[in-house]
Amino acid sequence: MEYFAQQAINAIQLGAIYALIALGYSLVYGVLTMINFAHGDLFMVGAFFCLIIASLFPLPFVVILVLVMLSTGFLGALIERVAYRPLRSAPRVSAIITALGCGLVIENLVSSLSPYAKPMPALFSVTGYNLGGLSISSLQILIIGVSILLMVGLDFFIRRTSFGMAMRAISFDSRTVPLLGIPLNKVISVTFLIGAGLGGAAGMLYGLAYPVIAASMGVLVGWKAFIAAVVGGIGSIRGAVVGGFILGLVEVMTVAVLPSTYRDLIAYSLLLVILIFKPYGLLGKAPNQKV
Repeated sequence: MEYFAQQAINAIQLGAIYALIALGYSLVYGVLTMINFAHGDLFMVGAFFCLIIASLFPLPFVVILVLVMLSTGFLGALIERVAYRPLRSAPRVSAIITALGCGLVIENLVSSLSPYAKPMPALFSVTGYNLGGLSISSLQILIIGVSILLMVGLDFFIRRTSFGMAMRAISFDSRTVPLLGIPLNKVISVTFLIGAGLGGAAGMLYGLAYPVIAASMGVLVGWKAFIAAVVGGIGSIRGAVVGGFILGLVEVMTVAVLPSTYRDLIAYSLLLVILIFKPYGLLGKAPNQKV
């Protein structure tokens, strides 16, 4: 039991990172009904922003986290302004191809500047704690705590603020909202900024937990987080969190029982079964359409 409890702590840490990335997918889809396939590469860029800032300036963890989120967030907003906004009324496939292209551009640009994997510097000394036979480090506590704080803050922002209400209104009817005086472009830009900022924070936390980063790290992790968002219910903030933790739990527990080569097989098979019985995700809802 102690062994599985220890693995549960590891699963919560990994699931928290998946959930942060999945939130970015759900935010953008909820507002624009578009999948931002460059989001996984923004996650990767967040890890490299952390590496650059931590290497150049001896700043506290919180300051570096804020700078990484702002830098990645503004990059996400810039991509929306330059690449996505001109295609807002274009066929959906054009936006998908553009998103994939943006991701490839970012990945290859970072790869050309840093072709080899880089070690992530430690931002603070890590302390281990023994709680009833369970081992947990201060880094794990920090990653889980920061992730939960960002998730709760986002949920409060979406549900309790006027700007969050505007985002929900756009997701409900984007054509009518501008007639009510809501600045459509501004709200969409802020949505991309927040989603990319969360992805950047996840990249920083991932780099601290697994301290070797590379230009290709965003591909697999980004796809996994996208799957987590779909399983939880794409467009649902709380669904993205649930999907991220489920995926992290399944992956870690599979490795705890079976060889690591079975991890993706078991995880994705289970997620496929969930989607068969809940095609809109665990917390997703079927769209209402007038016939």
